[in-house]
Order: sequence, then C-alpha cells, then structure tokens
Amino acid sequence: MKGLDPFVLRDLLKAYLMEDLGHGDITSCHLPGRERTATAVIKAKDEGILAGLPVAAETFSLLDPRTNTERLAQEGAAIEKGTELARVTGPAFALLRAERTALNLLQRLSGIATTARKMVDLIASTGTRLVDTRKTTPGLRLLEKYAVTTGGAGNHRMGLYDCAMIKDNHIKVAGSIKDAVSAVKKAIPFTARIEVEVKDLAELKEALDAGAHLVLLDNMDLPTLRQAVDQAKGRALTEASGNITPENILAVAQTGVDYISSGAIIHHAVWLDMNMKIL
Repeated sequence: MKGLDPFVLRDLLKAYLMEDLGHGDITSCHLPGRERTATAVIKAKDEGILAGLPVAAETFSLLDPRTNTERLAQEGAAIEKGTELARVTGPAFALLRAERTALNLLQRLSGIATTARKMVDLIASTGTRLVDTRKTTPGLRLLEKYAVTTGGAGNHRMGLYDCAMIKDNHIKVAGSIKDAVSAVKKAIPFTARIEVEVKDLAELKEALDAGAHLVLLDNMDLPTLRQAVDQAKGRALTEASGNITPENILAVAQTGVDYISSGAIIHHAVWLDMNMKIL
C-alpha cells in the first residue's frame, strides 16, 4: 500500500484486532461450521471515494492467511451505492472475527478520501495544494493520512519529528519569533525546514527576516492573505490555515497561497456506510 510499510501496517492491524477480540470471540468460536470455507461480499451503501480496501484485505489475512480478498473496485475510485467492493473467501471463523474491524477501517478511510476529493475538486482551477494536519485520531494517523492522499490531497508533517514548526505557544516560550527560529535552526539538521505560524503582517515580517522556510498564515482575512502572499513571494512558501470550509476554500486559494491546510478533511469526514454479507 503506497505510503505505508506492510510491516508497520500489520502491527497497527494487530492492535485494532486485539481491541475487538480481547480474550476471544465468544460467539463465533462456539458456532458449528465455523471452519467451513465461506465467501462474503462487501458492498457500498453510500456513494463516495473508496479508500482502505488493501487495509481491509490485510485485516482478514492477518487473522487467517488462508483468506483471499478479490477486489472488485479500484482504490481511489468513485463508487456508487450498491457497488460490490470485494469478495472475501476463507474460513468462516476468520471472516466473522475480522468483519467489524475491516469494515470500520474501510468506512472511515473512505469517508476521509471522499471529503478530501470534494475539497480538492473545489480548488482544481488554482495552483494551491490542499493538505491535512496533525488533527488525527490517536492510533489511526498513518491510515487517516493515507486516506487523505487517496482522495487527492497531500500530507502535512506526519508528527513532531519530521518538520520544525514554530507555533504561537512555542513563540511565547521562546520570547519571540526571532529567538525561536534562531535556536531551532542551530539545532536541527541543515536539510530540515522550519515553518512559523504568524497571525498578522508584523509577525510575518519577523518570520521572514528570521529565515523561515514556510509561513503558516493563521486565520487571516482575504485582503491580509493577499498582502502576506505578496510579501513572502520568493522568500518563503505560504500556507493558509484556520476555519477552512468548502464554502470559502476557493476564495482562499485564489489569494495565491501555496498550500491550504485543513483539519476538517479528517475530523469532519463522515463515514461511508458499507456492509458485509456471507453468501
């Protein structure tokens, strides 16, 4: 699966399955016929963008390598209500135990991909790139960010470790933007970039003068955003953030910012409804 190491994925899925299985499935383990081979169909009950089918397939095979998932729809494709997404064949016991975990992930990731695609399409006429944030569900960040890219948007930093980002609370601790940037720049590898969050044009000037590589323009109105983009041109990349909605995202992109970051891609995404039925 693009962007996610299979070794890491299996570790994540083990934890998700253990949460549901606990000491064991006290229903399925007592059923007659649980070792028989069965086939189940996963079907969409909503329309949207499909994301997470490889994750669902790995969930079943992790419980029993004898399972086989035939993918009937393409990852990242638009799907309609009633579309058959996959057929899973294997021991009934494995299908029953993995069903809810696989569906939960598939529905959640597809919801995120659908939200991302809608917002990406709204700014397709501009040169601005939509990216996510670190506002993710603990334990699900890698998969949620995978879903964002499946929907056509991009990822911001994955965590605190892969980009130095100086925000308002960092500035308060350090005393000033200049002091924060100077201290961080001396400590991090020369290959790493520094982003600074600014709330007005005065802070923008301080960040640019301090040598920020990127500036996060936080909750600025449209006229101020345009001025900020002009002032930063050729000196730093610009990112607009704060209260980004489908209603205003195009106007924000038309200010000329390089990136728009939105936590709503993930935390406001609505699951796509799906079900699994054993034939």
